[in-house]
Amino acid sequence: MIQKYVFGTPFETEAVTASLPAASGMPSYGSVNLETGFCYTLTMDEDTIVYGLGEANRGLNKRGYCYISNCTDDPDHTEDKRSLYGAHNFIIVAGKQSFGLFVDYPSKLTFDIGYTRMDTLTIRCDNADLYLYVIDGGSPYEITRQFRKLIGRSYIPPKFAFGFGQSRWGYTTKEDFRKVAAGYREHHIPIDMIYVDIDYMQDYKDFTVNEENFQNFPEFVQEMKNQEIRLIPIIDAGVKAEPGYPVYEEGVANNYFCKRADGSDFVAAVWPGDTHFPDMLNPDARAWFGSHYRFLTDQGIEGFWNDMNEPAIFYTKEGLEEAGELMKRYLAGQNNNGSDETPGSSVTIDQVQRFLHELANRPADYASFYHQVNGQMVRHDKVHNLFGYHMTRAAGEAFEQIDPEKRFLMFSRSSYIGMHRYGGIWTGENKSWWSHILLNLKMLPSLNMCGFLYTGADLGGFGADTTRDLLLRWLALGVFTPLMRNHAALGTRNQECYQFEHIEDFRHVIQVRYRLIPYLYSEYMKAALQDDLYAKPLAFVYPEDSMACQVEDQVMIGNEIMIAPVYTQNARGRYVYLPERMKFIKFMPDGTLSEKLLESGHHYVEIALNEVPLFIRDRKCIPLAAPAEHVAALDTEHMELIGFSDAEYELYEDDGVHKDYENPSNWRTLRS
Repeated sequence: MIQKYVFGTPFETEAVTASLPAASGMPSYGSVNLETGFCYTLTMDEDTIVYGLGEANRGLNKRGYCYISNCTDDPDHTEDKRSLYGAHNFIIVAGKQSFGLFVDYPSKLTFDIGYTRMDTLTIRCDNADLYLYVIDGGSPYEITRQFRKLIGRSYIPPKFAFGFGQSRWGYTTKEDFRKVAAGYREHHIPIDMIYVDIDYMQDYKDFTVNEENFQNFPEFVQEMKNQEIRLIPIIDAGVKAEPGYPVYEEGVANNYFCKRADGSDFVAAVWPGDTHFPDMLNPDARAWFGSHYRFLTDQGIEGFWNDMNEPAIFYTKEGLEEAGELMKRYLAGQNNNGSDETPGSSVTIDQVQRFLHELANRPADYASFYHQVNGQMVRHDKVHNLFGYHMTRAAGEAFEQIDPEKRFLMFSRSSYIGMHRYGGIWTGENKSWWSHILLNLKMLPSLNMCGFLYTGADLGGFGADTTRDLLLRWLALGVFTPLMRNHAALGTRNQECYQFEHIEDFRHVIQVRYRLIPYLYSEYMKAALQDDLYAKPLAFVYPEDSMACQVEDQVMIGNEIMIAPVYTQNARGRYVYLPERMKFIKFMPDGTLSEKLLESGHHYVEIALNEVPLFIRDRKCIPLAAPAEHVAALDTEHMELIGFSDAEYELYEDDGVHKDYENPSNWRTLRS
């Protein structure tokens, strides 16, 4: 049962697709106080677990910390960070009575989940203008599925998007991309995509191609496709303010950009320099911006990634002026008596440094521009978390016009619930840290709970220098994430898989991904079409097993397998907990399989750097294809079944391109 409570005058985010009447009174769980904004409070039992929040820091069980939904461009994902790139306001309180809460509120929202008091959950925001959905009845898993039906079907990518992709900020010429393609193809390492970062643009202008480095771009796109490699370009949120640039000229002429209070176009500095932000909450502006994706689809492009769409701001003129005034006051104090602080200035060097550090993404800047919504001016900070969602919505709606029968690859950095219908997400600019493998793993089911199925992290880490062992271990997790992409930052160590010794180990790990694609794609499609989860906590599958409910570093993938990746430096294996009898499968570097039947309970399993482990549940089996160097080459007619004998597997397989999802011929039963 789902009840919808209306407080004040909520902004219509369109996160929810189902139509529900408003409930009377107050929620039966917890209490609501409206004296100063909105405050929901619940006393938790000692054993209560709290799931959800999608792309959030720390554990699968969110209890014990404070999380702030406030889409934030911050690449340092340390444990103390309370906000990341996404805002996913859905939680499941799993206790003596389990229920779900979705707070449909597009501005800054705080979830204090046992942080201030260990037994108290508090959800609060400044304005009591929101929808609160309370989902009651059944287990946490059943509550999640009810929520998934409430918010609509998850995005379905083309099948090639389940292949491996290589990316790097710093590929700037055709030769850079040819070198990457050759590095993979000549070493027979499977690959389907090479991602194209900001350097392909002309002066960082959206919907342009650098005329010097990418002459005859459609021919180059086709050259890559002839090798079964698709180029996937980036699109940034800001439009360069440059007279003569058609996108800029159109946006200005039609009032499609976000405004200041005086009606002038808001200006902020991002990659192109002075930039305007398209008003993604204005349907006309959204349709206009989305229509420009055709510039690249007409040249053969079949996928994109949207970036910088929190939206990220490097600085504004106002921010620089404030910084200048602060520096003048500090210098005046220094000149007066040479001390660090004087009564006349009251400015310290620490204050100056702190202001300069906070010049990017300032709350004051977010509060200084406006959207046009139904004829009303809406201040951006009141709807901040919707920008990335609606940018990706602009693309998704445009694709329906460009080619309504075809699936395009689309994923985004910033997001809000509702965007899951238009694209996936990658988890942003992580680091080459071992702890981020574990963070990647824990985010998977949490994101699924909020509708985001097509997800993945920058394998090997975006920032900092990766190592061979870190990349191999992370790839072994990436084998199972729908989005499998190796991505690195400019100035970091080259981390393409052919850059390391014993290339055959990388070839083997990525081959395992391709051998498993029939299973992974089938389970993804089942989850999308049935409003289910692709990645689940063990507790959702084994709710009566108290030990399974505490496991956070093992995840169920689909309905047949469990994964338990190694995420510790120099480890030769790890401990696992099996809630039931399972077959422990290792994909060995010589192409063979190691199989061992393990009874339920605790086990130590050895896993070498060049092995990929998984566990198959009792009385189940999965299909396995022969290795292939790209998705189109997979042979799904002559697969073997691995796991338990006398088992069946229900395979979903379509053409991977079109949207004929309901066709009964997409299903067939395989028997071991």
